[in-house]
Amino acid sequence: MFKVIDGNTQGFFDAEEFIGFMNSPPRRLNDFFDRDSDIYVARAPGRLDVMGGIADYSGSHVLEMPIAEATFAAVQKSEQSTIRIASLQPGSNEDLEYEMTLGDLPNIDSSCYYEEAREFFRDRSSSHWAGYVAGVFFVLRRERAIEFDRCANILISSRVPVGKGVSSSAALEVAVMHAVSRAYEIDLDAREIALLCQKVETNIVGAACGVMDQIASSCSTANSLISLLCQPAEIQGTITIPHGIEFWGIDSGVRHAVSDSDYTKVRVGAFMGYRMIAEMAGLKACPAGKGFVRISDDRWDGYLANLSPSVYEEQFASGLPEEIAGDDFIQRYHGITDFVTSIDPTRVYPVRGPTEFPIFENDRVVRFARVLQADDVLEHLDLLGELMFDSHNGYARCGLTEPGTDRLVELVRENTENGLCGARITGGGSGGTVAIVGQRGCRSLVDKIAEEYQNETDRTPYVFANSSPGCAPFGPIRLTQSDPSVALSNRNLP
Repeated sequence: MFKVIDGNTQGFFDAEEFIGFMNSPPRRLNDFFDRDSDIYVARAPGRLDVMGGIADYSGSHVLEMPIAEATFAAVQKSEQSTIRIASLQPGSNEDLEYEMTLGDLPNIDSSCYYEEAREFFRDRSSSHWAGYVAGVFFVLRRERAIEFDRCANILISSRVPVGKGVSSSAALEVAVMHAVSRAYEIDLDAREIALLCQKVETNIVGAACGVMDQIASSCSTANSLISLLCQPAEIQGTITIPHGIEFWGIDSGVRHAVSDSDYTKVRVGAFMGYRMIAEMAGLKACPAGKGFVRISDDRWDGYLANLSPSVYEEQFASGLPEEIAGDDFIQRYHGITDFVTSIDPTRVYPVRGPTEFPIFENDRVVRFARVLQADDVLEHLDLLGELMFDSHNGYARCGLTEPGTDRLVELVRENTENGLCGARITGGGSGGTVAIVGQRGCRSLVDKIAEEYQNETDRTPYVFANSSPGCAPFGPIRLTQSDPSVALSNRNLP
């Protein structure tokens, strides 16, 4: 039997259920953990992207709410010769399994370290998912010069739905990174962990993403929105959700993935626009390609979001094309300053919509936060709704909405007289979840919209309705074997 000796479940049923599972495992996992080494458990939630979305990689403010659904990672240092990973699959008696050795880690001094790491998992396509977990070891070795002297047993269990746009990947990375850092006594704070997890996703998995998902999963507090300035990850604080307001999410049933081509195309388009604006202003790229120097008193160096809407419209809007072919852009501008995407010369990229989105979204997020913190917030719910609807329209101009999410937003719009205020597509767009703001007590109306949507589309939407703490505020749970003489097999599940 394992008992808790540090930390606690804080009454969360999913945490109690996970620890209960470890004490009564099915036969296939009976010998997964060793009996003489402590286990460290981390819990990391998914997130509801309330405002900000794809503006994160352009330096915008964003507002994120940690959801009730979370991922658990249990990590134990092991004397065995491999890192063993088992991921429980809901509703199945079979687990995803993966093993690797410490010898599989690339040479720490290799100039192609991350290229070798990506190839390692790419060559094992059926185990691509393991990159989110084992990638933690690759990143810690490269970024913190950690030489792992022992392997590990890692058990994963998640309630964060995959492909719903609520950042299941970040929750997985953050849970594993927190648990590994505790098990191996690596001193990392919550923000550091988030930044390292972003490297797992971009450098190991190969999915271009900003850092807001990992920050939200690692650092958020329950029933609050974490306010983040993505330059690259400046936590501005938390905004407690006012008593009279609630946020919900409805899954559209259309699968979303950060690696989807639509997201990447829009991201490239934003950096193309950034490059064009810099040239219009007569600026030169910084030596490391990290951005451009500032324009007079308008602080926008390095990030599109720092360019005010008024300056953009007065000085640059007329000079941007709606779209441009990749080869034409390369011939004229040579390249972009984004380190995680590249231009395909054969593709045509949207420019105006992706460039304008972070400029206007940053302004919307700042206004949204200001309203939430006002004493008379309940008198301005219509403004919150208007800002969310405008944000959704911005996604549409980028080509990142689709009929399902558009319909959910329209159903909310039809109920603004009944207590709901606004809605927008979230995260990377092109499917996934729609975020909703409304008066407290409108859950039944949200359920009614979900039911109407299901009747129209034959898709079964998932409703996100509650919040929980981020991984760091929840804290690690340390387990030890209470009585090694007690055979777990005596408590096996069928």
